[in-house]
Amino acid sequence: MRISIVGNAGGGKSTLSRRLANSHNLPLFEIDSILWQKGWKPTPEEEYNAIHQDIISSGSWIIDGLGRLDSLEARLMASTDIIVVEFPLWQHYWLAAERHVTWIQGEDVQTPGGHGDMPPLKALFKTIAEVDKTWLPKIKKLVLVAESAGVTIHRINDYQQLDSFKL
Repeated sequence: MRISIVGNAGGGKSTLSRRLANSHNLPLFEIDSILWQKGWKPTPEEEYNAIHQDIISSGSWIIDGLGRLDSLEARLMASTDIIVVEFPLWQHYWLAAERHVTWIQGEDVQTPGGHGDMPPLKALFKTIAEVDKTWLPKIKKLVLVAESAGVTIHRINDYQQLDSFKL
């Protein structure tokens, strides 16, 4: 199995990917861990591309997240399954803010990419808006291309569906 989980920030992709990785005994790659370096500095493009290519060329995997838009098509086409998490925009903001507040309060929170610190909330909200406005239309087209090539697509549109999703 090669599973790509895509969608906007704050939608529960990482929680779902960890659950699926455990239940199917698959290696999990959080794309944020290769896209970003300490302090939320972007990984150089060549380095990111090399790591990304190594991952998608390997046997089985779950890849959680978007990464670089120019790398997404190759990943989706290499997938056996694509899970698209797309809640209403307000819900992505809500869930991202809720995770951030929980982290600030000192509770145990899985940070994006396992970096140990959360991205700045203002920057995260800006990213959510940008992904919704410019990335999602492109992602939807790429998903349709992958679907027409035989990749199985799973669409998750509400939190209950996310919570009960099985593959």
